[in-house]
Amino acid sequence: MQQRYASGTVGALIDTNFVTPVTRQVLKERMAMAEAKPCFFDSPAFDLLSIVCDRLMAQDSENRIVNVALFIDERLKNKTSDGWRYNTMPPDEKMYLKGINGIEETANLSFKKPFSQLTISQQTEILGAIQKGTAEGAIWKEMESPLFFEELLTEVTEIFFSYPLVQEEIGFVGMADANGWVNIGLNGRDGIEPEVIISNTP
Repeated sequence: MQQRYASGTVGALIDTNFVTPVTRQVLKERMAMAEAKPCFFDSPAFDLLSIVCDRLMAQDSENRIVNVALFIDERLKNKTSDGWRYNTMPPDEKMYLKGINGIEETANLSFKKPFSQLTISQQTEILGAIQKGTAEGAIWKEMESPLFFEELLTEVTEIFFSYPLVQEEIGFVGMADANGWVNIGLNGRDGIEPEVIISNTP
């Protein structure tokens, strides 16, 4: 039995007075990013990062909700950051480029194929080794793979779950807070919150 929510719930709320003008602008900008073109990464690097982001968020690369790599590309192009980094790690631009090269190097050393040609389980295995610090490759001798994985996973998760259509998937309408909330008790549901649709489809 699966629980899901009706599509269109976020779209129906964005232009209502339940959403403040500033929040509305941010949500629409995030939606528009889905049509952006990469500028910081070259095509091979961007394609690899896109697949990595899909693996981390368990997305189907052929039917993804959002390509998280677009947002990372935009941030690096604009040279913005969250204001901190580990002192043993390079700046974000260098970290991502080295990390992507490291993933590709590990794929070739481990399976004699580019990362994009591996099975999902093989890709997941490589990312697990990077997380644990056991991945093969010269790049991981220069840069700590667990810290790279931590920074990557943190950014990917923040981007993914702040995207409106992902929030729609999980029934989250917290952005529609302009008028406050009424039913704030345990299991309380306000009128603008979507009801769960129960499906018996496996």
